[in-house]
Amino acid sequence: MRTLVIGDIHGGLKGLIQLMERAKVKPTDHLIFLGDYVDGWSESAQVIQYLIELSKTNDCIFIKGNHDVWCEEWLRNNRSPLVWLSHGGQETVESYAKFSEAEKQQHLDFFSSMPLYHIDENQRLFIHAGFTSMHGVNNETDSTNFYYDRTLWEMALAMDKKLKTKSEFYPKRLKHYSEIYIGHTPTINYNKKKPIHVANVWNVDTGAAFTGKLSAIDINTKEVFQSRRLQNLYPDEMGRNKD
Repeated sequence: MRTLVIGDIHGGLKGLIQLMERAKVKPTDHLIFLGDYVDGWSESAQVIQYLIELSKTNDCIFIKGNHDVWCEEWLRNNRSPLVWLSHGGQETVESYAKFSEAEKQQHLDFFSSMPLYHIDENQRLFIHAGFTSMHGVNNETDSTNFYYDRTLWEMALAMDKKLKTKSEFYPKRLKHYSEIYIGHTPTINYNKKKPIHVANVWNVDTGAAFTGKLSAIDINTKEVFQSRRLQNLYPDEMGRNKD
């Protein structure tokens, strides 16, 4: 059985389907999604429906991202914050045009059930963005950091690569987990098209919402699977490139 971790999808159903095909996903595969399923390309509602159906055939964990928090609020209260609409939310609203109230309720229940992080039996942490507590996620005082924080990733990037885990200067945040898998910050921001590995942190968001591809990584073999660039799959759309 494989465990695959999938990065930010942002409404790109075509990319998700292609990624599943290229990775040859089977019902025996365990799938962990790092959040941000919506906002960007035109098929956000369809992505959620696909994931709901996928959860019936595969063992899946769906971590909640910041865009999912915004969409959940809209589904629950019909509130559309401007910050959301201007960062892909408008496309998400439009994708729900043909969905019934019952289907929207099913999607709301799906969002509501998403955990903010997952820790497996090997002390690997899966989280959308990061955390700030030096004592680990269970001691985080502000849960919004789980889907907004970028300091964990920035800290890992800035670390001296020669620093040993046993060093007193090694960040205590990182010592709690054997590995940490995140999304949220596209690797294309650093001119990298594939997941980036620094310290014990893996960033799997390869910019599918913008000009990148959708990626998955086998956490045991570290084999990477990718779709085509989402821009090529949605040639008549802008995705979040207009943000």
